[in-house]
Amino acid sequence: MPEPIEVRKIPLHSVSDASELAALIDDGVLDADRVIAVIGKTEGNGGVNDYTRIIADRAFREVLVAKGSRSVEEVKQIPIVWSGGTDGVISPHATVFATLPADKAVRTDEPRLTVGFAMSDRISPEDIGRTAMIEKVAAAVRTAMDRAGITDPADVHYVQTKTPLLTIDTIRDAKSRGQRVWTENTHESMDLSNATTALGIATALGEIDQPADDQVMHDLSLFSAVASCSSGVELDQAQIVVVGNVRGIGGRYRIGHDVMRDALDQDGIWSAIRDAGLDLPERPHHSDLEGRLVNVFLKCEADPTGAVRDRRNAMLDDSDVHWHRQIKACVGGVAAAVTGDPAVFVSVAAVHQGPSGGGPVAAIVDLGGTLEG
Repeated sequence: MPEPIEVRKIPLHSVSDASELAALIDDGVLDADRVIAVIGKTEGNGGVNDYTRIIADRAFREVLVAKGSRSVEEVKQIPIVWSGGTDGVISPHATVFATLPADKAVRTDEPRLTVGFAMSDRISPEDIGRTAMIEKVAAAVRTAMDRAGITDPADVHYVQTKTPLLTIDTIRDAKSRGQRVWTENTHESMDLSNATTALGIATALGEIDQPADDQVMHDLSLFSAVASCSSGVELDQAQIVVVGNVRGIGGRYRIGHDVMRDALDQDGIWSAIRDAGLDLPERPHHSDLEGRLVNVFLKCEADPTGAVRDRRNAMLDDSDVHWHRQIKACVGGVAAAVTGDPAVFVSVAAVHQGPSGGGPVAAIVDLGGTLEG
């Protein structure tokens, strides 16, 4: 049986700041040695060369080493997933997950938050965009589910991943071994890596049958409703964090999910919050949340039709500002308006993640409760 979870959202005061994580540990809210995952937004460009992710990663791992008893090598194994780019009003922040001793958690038999993580086998440059990567991701998702104590895929509400993308060096490596890569456009490889990973998640959870190579990035009817995939230069494996609910572990938190049908679909966000267990009025306002929403996690994508609700937009034709940044700012504003908080996790490049032109939404809420005994 997995242990109960404590989860907190904290601001980043600068790209190298981990002071709020240190404060949670110093105040006894979290134990450094029990931190099992971090998912956050940094203020870089969100592109191939976004090194703010590496800077933030180092800052958080240094705090966990300094304030705990785990070695540097042990702390390196903790999944810390950074999504670069806080376009528009999105505020840099991190959501920190830690286990609790059973006697420190609210006791309940209702479904409560659980987290499992895993690392896939090494993903070669030539795997990206192909069945080999789908299979490696799917295997790691199943391992993470097992570690979370989840047996029914319906209890998985959010799968956050970080996977490698292609760089000039890795493309050169593949060629030196006589291999061909899916694309030599390194920026395009970000979308490709995310999309392939999402298909691996969908396969593992039984949302789709395993697709063929020629369906990757092309058959947009295939998607996962719970996948949130990011990619970067930091690693050569798929880093998998599975978040769901199980009964019997106790705790205060619960997660739910839904999808946004398009970039303006506020109802999709509210539906995810309701699915997590909050009772809300028919037409809710962020004041109805009463501080019980920990965070929302969204993926977004410019609609390939070039329109939203039958109104044409110019995102995909804009040569000055890449559509990645425009759609992220748009959906970030929608999510912040719903939650009343600009510290929302919004990530771009969502092919095969939610319906085309929309994206998946996960919400974690605090259902409260008191300790017994």
